[in-house]
Amino acid sequence: MSSIKPPVPFFDTLGEMANPFRNRVTSVAHLRGEDSEDAIADYQYASEFLYSYRGSKDTFSTYRRELEHFLHWIWLVSDKPLKEIRRDDIEAYIEFARKPPKSWIGPCNVPRFLDKNGLREPNIEWRPYICPPDDHAGGYSLSQSGIQSIFAVLSSFFNFLIQEDYLEANPVSQIRQKSKFLQKSQMARPIRRLSELQWSYVIDTAELLAKTDPNTHERTLFIMNALFGMYLRISELVETERWTPRMGDFELDIEGNWWFRTVGKGNKERIISVSDSMLSALRRYRRSRGLSELPAPGESNPLIHKNRGPGGITSTRQIRLIVQNCFDKAREKMEQEGHQEEALQLTAATVHWLRHTGISEDVKFRPREHVRDDAGHGSSAITDRYIDVELKERHASARKKIINPGS
Repeated sequence: MSSIKPPVPFFDTLGEMANPFRNRVTSVAHLRGEDSEDAIADYQYASEFLYSYRGSKDTFSTYRRELEHFLHWIWLVSDKPLKEIRRDDIEAYIEFARKPPKSWIGPCNVPRFLDKNGLREPNIEWRPYICPPDDHAGGYSLSQSGIQSIFAVLSSFFNFLIQEDYLEANPVSQIRQKSKFLQKSQMARPIRRLSELQWSYVIDTAELLAKTDPNTHERTLFIMNALFGMYLRISELVETERWTPRMGDFELDIEGNWWFRTVGKGNKERIISVSDSMLSALRRYRRSRGLSELPAPGESNPLIHKNRGPGGITSTRQIRLIVQNCFDKAREKMEQEGHQEEALQLTAATVHWLRHTGISEDVKFRPREHVRDDAGHGSSAITDRYIDVELKERHASARKKIINPGS
């Protein structure tokens, strides 16, 4: 299987993708080597389905990944059109996705397409699946959340095809024994977050970066404070078609309390209470930009400015790089000061861990309903996952268990 030629990307970025309702698909030979009426129709419907999720950049990216992987498989591996896909094909695809060909796996994320002479050309370095070369788990593996994502997206896609009278049945919903793919857990897994020591090193590193190079890293410091202090998701910091974060989104009410207004997951608007510490962080950031200490009502200055050029940051990838740079430097310092184990654990941290860490710290002393509303959780049950006092007590009671009484 490793000799299968790697596919090209089937779909461009959200900003570059043409409107499939206005620009009908006429050929897919550049994607699969040849044309057929079924393949052209498959790609047309897939494009329409994907384009309907353009309101959320993160959702679009998730659906694009799952849909693209599936089309790669049905066209290049199973050699079937969508109309011939049955339940056993979906099961075969899951097995394939668990262990894709080595030639389809890349060491890191790279751009899907490159601009060349005014045209968008597939990047020959791009691969559908990613596995870092220093991965300690023994190569690429599909996580449980990855399998769940496949079932969810493909089921939604096939329902769409049924509604469009293109198919008569949903083969995903016909899989009764999903349990052989999806593991059941006795309890929710611990929230992936930073320890108190790791967070102290990370925020101290951000402070040091801002002191040494304020022109570049006052922004870094504010981003770290906002992700932790207001539980923001990365998508809530960048400009998208759905939402443009501005300084004027910090609002003062008649009681003298500051709030931050945002639009988050599910296109839901919410307001977040702004702590005194977060307000101090905002003041510092605005001073570094030559602005008044606090924003005026309706102020249109971007929340996270570009270091070069006007306007705000529009790429979540850029935010990730800023945060990852801070993580890397914090990890180096931890290693130098003898915290090797926690430094190693920090290598797995992502931007979203900062939101998890902020919530986990706050549920220790704030009413969970207040944390729930600031975090934008749909229910208190989600917030309860961050309360791990019972886990700590459980482990403490087991710490001194004796295996060999005679030793």
